[in-house]
Amino acid sequence: MKITSVEEFYKETSELIPEGISKEIGHFNVFSIEDLMIKIRDKPVMPYNRRAYYKISYIKGHNKAEYADKVIEIDNQALLFATPKIPYNYVPYDTNQFGYFCIFTEEFLMKPKSGVVLDELPIFKPGGYPVFDITDAERNEIESIFKKMQRELSSNYAFKYDLLRNYLLELIHFGQKLQPVTALYPSHTASARVSSLFAELLERQFPIESPHQKLKLRTAKDYADTLAIHVNHLNKVLKENTGKTTTAIITGRLIREAKILLKQTNWNISEISYCLGFEEVAHFSNFFRKQTSFSPASYRS
Repeated sequence: MKITSVEEFYKETSELIPEGISKEIGHFNVFSIEDLMIKIRDKPVMPYNRRAYYKISYIKGHNKAEYADKVIEIDNQALLFATPKIPYNYVPYDTNQFGYFCIFTEEFLMKPKSGVVLDELPIFKPGGYPVFDITDAERNEIESIFKKMQRELSSNYAFKYDLLRNYLLELIHFGQKLQPVTALYPSHTASARVSSLFAELLERQFPIESPHQKLKLRTAKDYADTLAIHVNHLNKVLKENTGKTTTAIITGRLIREAKILLKQTNWNISEISYCLGFEEVAHFSNFFRKQTSFSPASYRS
């Protein structure tokens, strides 16, 4: 099951939301994995909106976390950190799962402004594999934080969201002091997984919904760095699986979005150029003409 919106996430998990708790609580919530596994017993994948949320999970059970070219096996219990900027896949081997997870957005942690920039924290930076083995003593500390989060969500305390932010920061800093799991296993499906995660990462950049929105990833190196692999390896894998280079795939998707924006919006060409990551309108016009034989203005008309 793949959740692609806030609404779908809460539709799937509505029975688990404490009574009286609004779905619009600053985009923070905490769940029991055991309760959720009961609810989705006949569904193969844990629901979680990778597009919209950061996620911190304490998991007890047999699982694996799949990154671009690595598979991390979790045999007993672990603490996992996930960012919407870096694709990965978490796969439980069975329904005998326990623990907790919380989901939140950067905006939640920045209200009021805390000075914390999530993507600058080591635990959320590209290139790492933030899966941490934990001891029983560490598990008790982590469980205590999650339980306090659950209790506070249902409380009437006027400053409960400030307190929840403090609990969340405590959990983040707890994880940053741990050492990551070192058991990394290569997989014969690594090539297919790299291709799949690249495609997912590419599509996350779209659609462009505002003339103030700008693509964050533009080059083959940008994508390779986010996936924590060498750009030559990414290019080799995509060439083998799709017959196209990384740059060709990115170019094709940019052109498709450019055509949509030219035909379906009234944004001027300068705004479209900016959104698609071009520093100069002339660069965008030359790029578009080279790929389509039309100037942006003539294509629009």
